[in-house]
Amino acid sequence: MVSDRQKVLVVDDEPKLVRLVKEVLTATGFDVISVSDGNSAIEAIAMENPDLVLLDIVLADEIDGYQVAQRVREFSDIPIIMLTAKVRESDLIRGFDAGADDYITKPFSAKELLARVRAVLKRVYVKGGELAETEIICGAIHIDLARRKVTVDGEHVHLTRTEYNLLHELAIHLNQVVLHTDLLSAVWGPEYRDDLDYLRAYIRYLRRKLEPNPDNPEFIITSSGVGYMLECPD
Repeated sequence: MVSDRQKVLVVDDEPKLVRLVKEVLTATGFDVISVSDGNSAIEAIAMENPDLVLLDIVLADEIDGYQVAQRVREFSDIPIIMLTAKVRESDLIRGFDAGADDYITKPFSAKELLARVRAVLKRVYVKGGELAETEIICGAIHIDLARRKVTVDGEHVHLTRTEYNLLHELAIHLNQVVLHTDLLSAVWGPEYRDDLDYLRAYIRYLRRKLEPNPDNPEFIITSSGVGYMLECPD
């Protein structure tokens, strides 16, 4: 019989942590499998098709969590939560660049683990199913909300799921400042409303991909200390 329980892959070489994660997630209705190194992680994702990956940055073999995420993003959009003892903004940015959807900082509680896993799964599998019936044109930027497709000057721009969801939230409030907390709650979930580093990192990614000059943006505008706005010509 095929299980309808969501499957989580844990990639970590610390047996105590893996055991804790398995106990917490299994008790709350998930199927959990685990591997301890990066190469096995890539193989397991390809073969097992889990619903989510908990991926430690420091692994036992020659490739680390960042490299695993990059390799996985070549063939899968599976949500990835990084496990890390590092909390610097540069580490966040490196992980998001590699394809991570979220971070959990060690040590973490069972409550935080569950909240993060559920929030990411909800963001991916609920938002991903929404369908709009309109499009938004903002200067050279064309956002096809029905197809979740973005072009700049007619050229397709690949956005990650989170990048698109952030742009969508700005676009549906065109020429209005959206508060930091409202953006974080809408895109990541209410439990993320104070995680400004996430928002700043993703605004930076969007500007890189959409703006003619990301250092002097003309579309994605900062309202200092308040929020961001997608500003478009009339």
